[in-house]
Amino acid sequence: MKRKSKVKILFRMLGLVKPLTGYMILAVCLGTLGFLTAQFIPILGGYAILYGLGLPRTLSLNTIFICLALCAVTRAVFRFSEQRTNHYIAFTLLAIIRDRIFAALRKLCPAKLEGRDKGNLISVITSDVELLEVFYAHTISPICIAVVVELIMTLFIGSYHWSLGVLSLCAYLFIGLLLPAVISRRCGTLGEELRGQSGELAAHMLESIRGIDETQQYHFGEKRLHEITEKTNALSGKQSVMNRLTGTNLSLANTLILLFDIAMFALCAMLYYQGIVGFDGFLIPLIALMSSFGPVTALAALGTTLENTIASGARVLAIIDEQPETEDVSGMAAIDFKGASAEGVSFSYGGETVLRDLWLAVPERKVIGVVGKSGCGKSTLLKLLMRFWKTTEGEIKISGRRIDEINTVDLRNMESYMTQETQLFQDTIANNVRIGKLDATQKEIETACQKAAIHDFIMTLPNGYETQVGELGDTLSGGEKQRIGLARAFLHDAPFLLLDEPTSSLDSLNEAIILKSLHEYGTEQTILLVSHRPSTMCIADEIFSMNGGRIS
Repeated sequence: MKRKSKVKILFRMLGLVKPLTGYMILAVCLGTLGFLTAQFIPILGGYAILYGLGLPRTLSLNTIFICLALCAVTRAVFRFSEQRTNHYIAFTLLAIIRDRIFAALRKLCPAKLEGRDKGNLISVITSDVELLEVFYAHTISPICIAVVVELIMTLFIGSYHWSLGVLSLCAYLFIGLLLPAVISRRCGTLGEELRGQSGELAAHMLESIRGIDETQQYHFGEKRLHEITEKTNALSGKQSVMNRLTGTNLSLANTLILLFDIAMFALCAMLYYQGIVGFDGFLIPLIALMSSFGPVTALAALGTTLENTIASGARVLAIIDEQPETEDVSGMAAIDFKGASAEGVSFSYGGETVLRDLWLAVPERKVIGVVGKSGCGKSTLLKLLMRFWKTTEGEIKISGRRIDEINTVDLRNMESYMTQETQLFQDTIANNVRIGKLDATQKEIETACQKAAIHDFIMTLPNGYETQVGELGDTLSGGEKQRIGLARAFLHDAPFLLLDEPTSSLDSLNEAIILKSLHEYGTEQTILLVSHRPSTMCIADEIFSMNGGRIS
């Protein structure tokens, strides 16, 4: 990642703070007061020493003790308030970012998410977003606080002699600006590589967990474990390099602090012996500098931590910025379903032509069947009718209107789409069916399940419709999942039903029951049924054969 792009990403991330600018200003003010109260405790101690030595002083002993007590108490209040405000900002922004990510994913789905590494995607949504908390809670305000505090301390120290102020300013710039910049340059693309490998490991682990049955059956465990070990070691190697750079950063920061303390001691001593400043000009600036490195020490650590944060920010922003394959449509006149058609449709994906000059008419209240071998483009046709993809050539029309001129809400209400693999969520059977119609009554859910020949099975379960299906529906068989998916489509009760291999996981008895329900459904609605099983086509009013992306 180039430095220019890193700066651009930082500004993009800073731009997200705009709605919470007031809270950020409050955090900076509280943090500044917190550091100043902490730094002036030893300075006030220096004034007490001057008082004890009987030297000229500007503060009485009572005033010094009162100020010390106030600083000690208010330091805790300011620090707590600053941290609370920063974390409120951070967690509020994380909620906003998550909302934007899920909104982006909804728009990208399914076209831009098919074939994408799901484990890596999960890593972005979870660990990368969480890492941004460090940026918003422990980076933005500390930078602003350091600038304000060290400017005040430079002016305070410089009030004794300008050269002392210049030396303190150089100390702050070297430790808080130059050192992090050098370490950041040393890191190069390490942060980006670290986040990338972390995502790859997460993806590999997710895949390994999902395939644990096959791994055990075919004695694939040793190879899989070897791959996990290799990826873990590679990630550990990158992390070790990052840790070494972090250690080097901390060591250099502490060394520079010691060197500048020595330099301040020498300069103060020289000015004192030359009679340019009094003993107070020797003691107070030295104490002030030695107690004021807290804010810039926090900045010094950013040289390495900021690399990880920028890399995470880049991965998150990449999802938010990615353009969807199809945009949601609104503002068009509503229409009723009066049939569908594909007119000279061609479609290519990944450089491969899937559909070629395809023509198909789906009349209203008819069951249209499309048969063909796997990979001939049947599922792609359904996705184009759902406007998940854009055609390369030709047009998809609903009720005679181009599909990209139909409101997305209207299109989803007109169509029910059942995929080959029904996605079940870790919830009850009833709630998984209710996805088809969120305000459905229990009676409507049961009626839909009866049509899908799954009601009797559900009633045999101890908790009936309140039975939990487990993660990804693991407690159910493939046929049971498929029938729940079909019940979901029936419940949606759209005038146009698109079915992709709806009986592929069913035995002949259940297939006959489902086909009977579909035949009855098709007397009032329109069905486009695609399958490679000839038995499924017995209910079709008209059957078309697809081969090589064409209808024949």
